[in-house]
Amino acid sequence: MPSQGVKLYVQDKHVVLDNGILQVTISNPDGIVTAIQYNGIDNLLAVENQEADRGYWDLVWNLAGSKGTKGKFDRIEATSFEVIVENEDQVELSFSRTWDPSLEGKIVPLNIEKRFIMLRNSSGFYTYAIYEHLKEWPAFNLDRFRVAFKLRKDKFHYMAMADNRQRYMPLPDDRLPYRSQTLAYPEAVLLVDPMETEFRGEVDDKYQYSCENKDNRVHGWICNDPPVGFWQITPSDEFRSAGPHKQNLTSHVGPTTLAVMHSVHYSGEDLILKFGSNEAWKKVFGPIFIYLNSLSDAGGNPRSLWEDAKQQMRIEVQDWPYTFPASQDFPQSHQRGNVSGRLLVKDRYVCKDDIPANGAYVGLAPPGDVGSWQSEVKGYQFWTRADEDGYFCINNIWTGDYNLYAWVPGFIGDYKYDVIITPSAGYDIYMGDLVYEPPRDGPTLWEIGVPDRTAAEFYVPDPSPMFVNRLYVNHPDRFRQYGLWERYADLYPDRDLVYTVGVSDYTKDWFFAQKE
Repeated sequence: MPSQGVKLYVQDKHVVLDNGILQVTISNPDGIVTAIQYNGIDNLLAVENQEADRGYWDLVWNLAGSKGTKGKFDRIEATSFEVIVENEDQVELSFSRTWDPSLEGKIVPLNIEKRFIMLRNSSGFYTYAIYEHLKEWPAFNLDRFRVAFKLRKDKFHYMAMADNRQRYMPLPDDRLPYRSQTLAYPEAVLLVDPMETEFRGEVDDKYQYSCENKDNRVHGWICNDPPVGFWQITPSDEFRSAGPHKQNLTSHVGPTTLAVMHSVHYSGEDLILKFGSNEAWKKVFGPIFIYLNSLSDAGGNPRSLWEDAKQQMRIEVQDWPYTFPASQDFPQSHQRGNVSGRLLVKDRYVCKDDIPANGAYVGLAPPGDVGSWQSEVKGYQFWTRADEDGYFCINNIWTGDYNLYAWVPGFIGDYKYDVIITPSAGYDIYMGDLVYEPPRDGPTLWEIGVPDRTAAEFYVPDPSPMFVNRLYVNHPDRFRQYGLWERYADLYPDRDLVYTVGVSDYTKDWFFAQKE
């Protein structure tokens, strides 16, 4: 039988997208997702919340010159609705908000357009946004922006973000003041009287579920009855700020799922987007994919929905850049360029010949200083990893001016190719052999650890028995346990660490976190 095409129903205060697999209801003209109907569940979103607090884009901004990372919260509510595409294969909707001088100081000085796409036979929907600041508009700061979905707390209890980072989660009610104790910051609480006794004595902290951008492809929640998965899939990092190693939030107790495009978390004021009064800027964020899945076998294991979500993620990554977004601001593959080459390491104290940069991270980011990609927040970045022979290929790059940056596991420092690279639509640039010479003044006499931008090889202590998240007991990411910074004083109460070269073992004798 032929599949149902995509249908659009425009109502007074809502619009509904329906492809026969799911229905998505969006407020009109606000552009906030108020309901998702799927697999017999009338609404996957938090029905106990007000409609504006279910599925939305938001941001935090402040006036130019403001200090700190706190600002004005804006759950972006559009003022205009438009149908961009409407046929049986695709419906694309636009919800936009235009800034003018009468709004100065009241809302962020940006034109913001949110778009939603539903395709035929697709078990989900896409969303992306376009932000624009015109040259004559006021200066301002932008702290963070993201997409948030809040799910039904009576349905979604199991969270997954990696094969080894998934578990049943506490209820949001367990974080209420009379059931928990706030710790060093509001996001971290000790569960003292949770509704589910299995969580008693555990720490719940959304920052424990952060993830580096390069690994942040799919995460979400599973409902057991009926078996349903709700997943946020981000197929590309090109629109995220601060490069592949920036940590961002994912999913956490709520149940909440986030797609963070930009955040100052873990970095502070250095990552605030600061716009001048004469600065024009425009950027596309997304699309991301909200994927829903269910079990066809009534006796199947609901956790297998995670495996299916990973497979769907790989499909989305393979399909990037998408061909279906209708905005001219989102370039398709033939409108992008490619850059390839080979990276070698010249270190005569290691080898007389140039060494292939095995596993090097190689990327294009806006022009800047060596290593500036780690604090670059306004433009696009495109990264890949070199193969064992140092060859790399960076595909589907927006046209523009870039520097090529790299770092090589096992070697200190950052590489930058000083000549500006300008990929053109439909063209390949071959860079040939590039040679990185790590900084050194002579042969290595001794070293502690491995220069790989992680502290995984150092000593990570067990948490205080009072502050345990059981997920991270004997876990590779055990460093995410709460309160480990206080364990240093516990373990070394009388003096700081002393490392004796040739005697000490950095896996046992060097604390994973150091303070200057």
